[in-house]
Amino acid sequence: MTDPILYGPAYSTYVRSCRLALEEKGQVYDFVEIDMFGGAHKEPDFLARHPFGKVPAFEHDGFPLYETGAILRYVDEVFAGPRLQPEDAHARARMNQAISIADNYAYTSLIFPIVIERLVEPSSDNTPDEAAIADALPQARTALAAFASLLGDRDFLAGEAPGLADLHLVPIYDYFAQTPECETLLAEVPTLRRWWERMSARPSVAKTRPDTG
Repeated sequence: MTDPILYGPAYSTYVRSCRLALEEKGQVYDFVEIDMFGGAHKEPDFLARHPFGKVPAFEHDGFPLYETGAILRYVDEVFAGPRLQPEDAHARARMNQAISIADNYAYTSLIFPIVIERLVEPSSDNTPDEAAIADALPQARTALAAFASLLGDRDFLAGEAPGLADLHLVPIYDYFAQTPECETLLAEVPTLRRWWERMSARPSVAKTRPDTG
């Protein structure tokens, strides 16, 4: 069996989720950086891996795969290492719920626009769009509260150990934690702050953290 190959830029939240899963499983893998700013994701060789020109893309033993959710579940089910999906049906449903919240509500408020406006735009000498940030805050607050509710008094989002739900949220949260809005919103959800303290101490999180310069 050959080592899997993951394609994408290190800064991508979805690429990082897949890297986190591979690291948590203790699986050796090849990581191929894709220069999306240079248009590499629109080149024919990459489109053969992902026809929509998105990331990540993945391959293992000649088996190509794209879409983060599919890759994460494949990694957990094929490779040795700690299980990243709960066996209990209720806990597994909560895992899928948390992943959907991250995709549909957290990413679309915490990353776009808050992280983009606070971290990316100033790095290009652009002024943050304060109105866009203000508009995103209600959904951001609701998303963080939803994660805190799923946590309850547990250490992790969907089980007694870190799993795919946690690994899906980590990259989003890590970027958001670098914004001034984070401190204000986290004051309302202290359980989520404690979750981040646990997750950020994991070697996989440190190893996959992108260099943002």
